[in-house]
Amino acid sequence: MVVPAVVFVAGTFLVEPVRVESTSMEPTLRAGDHLLVDGRAYHDALPRRGDLVVFDESGAPLVKRVVAVAGDTVAIEDGVLEVDGRAVEEPAVDPKTVDGMYYGPARVPAGTVFVLGDNRRHSVDSRQFGPVPVARVTGRVILRWWPRPGRP
Repeated sequence: MVVPAVVFVAGTFLVEPVRVESTSMEPTLRAGDHLLVDGRAYHDALPRRGDLVVFDESGAPLVKRVVAVAGDTVAIEDGVLEVDGRAVEEPAVDPKTVDGMYYGPARVPAGTVFVLGDNRRHSVDSRQFGPVPVARVTGRVILRWWPRPGRP
């Protein structure tokens, strides 16, 4: 979960700082990390596989990774993420956090994305609440600015 902070507007570019509140995206993002989110990233484009997105889930903003998009079939077989029957390399995911996991297969409906936390054992994500409507995606993480500056 993330807590929205102040909103900055620079011309037509909306940047929203958010703070990570959970461990669901470790090791990529840690609780307490501060992020900058591009609130206009998906005004004229769709989220892509690998994007770190912020979206509204039951009134609470969350940060997760897009692993599948509309039309894809997603499954997890003994911890290995598969999209359209092909194993997906996930360098940000610790194999110890996914060993023995199973999900699907499930087809991602039009107008939605399938999101997962990198720390699968401690993440509530599309496996529980289903694919996320693109209309609820509020932005794309572009930068971690504190306490470990850099791109996530």
